[in-house]
Amino acid sequence: MRISISRRHALLALAAGAIIPRVARAEIVTHLPSVAAAGKLVALTFDACETRTPAFLDTSISDFLVARKIPFTIFACGRFARHNREALAQLSRLDFVEIENHSMNHDNHMERMDQATVRTEVLDADALLHDITGKHTRYFRFPAGSYDAQALAEVESLGYRVVHWRFASGDPAKTLTPEHETEWVLEKTRPGEILIFHINGRGWSTGKALPGIVDALAGRGYRFARLDAVLG
Repeated sequence: MRISISRRHALLALAAGAIIPRVARAEIVTHLPSVAAAGKLVALTFDACETRTPAFLDTSISDFLVARKIPFTIFACGRFARHNREALAQLSRLDFVEIENHSMNHDNHMERMDQATVRTEVLDADALLHDITGKHTRYFRFPAGSYDAQALAEVESLGYRVVHWRFASGDPAKTLTPEHETEWVLEKTRPGEILIFHINGRGWSTGKALPGIVDALAGRGYRFARLDAVLG
């Protein structure tokens, strides 16, 4: 069930003690629905993280995907969005690109936060991304994939579905070569996979590996989709 009032107003209402409908889902999405899997769909998702050091869009990744018009989803945190405002705005205008919520400050331990702080992390990022793209976010990814039942409940109470992954590509490791990244991803990918990479300059081998991964998957009959086109 979606909250009809704005998320900012929802936060104020919660602070005032008003009763806001909560989403009784408690579900982390790690795989596309069975109907998508049967159609050999996969979702390419890219985390755009930033903590203390400014990070910038890896254009070797985005330029390739845009040139080929391959659908993909970016989970951007607020800090990254501030330093990459125009790049995200331009990407958001493309109908095959989706920008989603990865928290405001990319704290890797949201499971340690109180309820109000969790809400602020989500709502502040959404407000900033809405200002940049003109669209509210619908999906959330916890930084480092770290959460507990309380944090998950708070995020879902704001109307979000939480989307993670079944296996990691390993691309933040500097020692991972493009060849090994390609081999690993192709070995592990199954129909309905949600693939995770990084597009913040710290997916060290992804820019070189991605064209080969995409071409090999396409050769096996896979197609690519934005998350919102499949999850609804």
